[in-house]
Amino acid sequence: MIKVSVLYPNSQDLIFDKDYYFAKHMLLVSKLLGNSLKNVQVDFGLVNGNPDEAVKYVVMTHMTFDSIEAFQNIFAIHSEKLLCDIVNFTNCQPEIQISEIKI
Repeated sequence: MIKVSVLYPNSQDLIFDKDYYFAKHMLLVSKLLGNSLKNVQVDFGLVNGNPDEAVKYVVMTHMTFDSIEAFQNIFAIHSEKLLCDIVNFTNCQPEIQISEIKI
């Protein structure tokens, strides 16, 4: 199993519509990725380890797939629609990390 983490970095000029992201974008993600998407978790950052610093990421979304190929195959089909929706909820460029799940 692999985890695809989509990380939205914090910044001074950040705009992020959490309601749109959760209610509309994530529904689109679930619909388009279908059965290839095994699990999804959306985390909204609250505080940093150092309370005097802002959170590094305002939103972190973690999606589980059977394999990198399973993710790449389904994402290739729907990437344009998913990526074009980003402007509807944020002005930042997300970072993506793919990890192997061991436990």
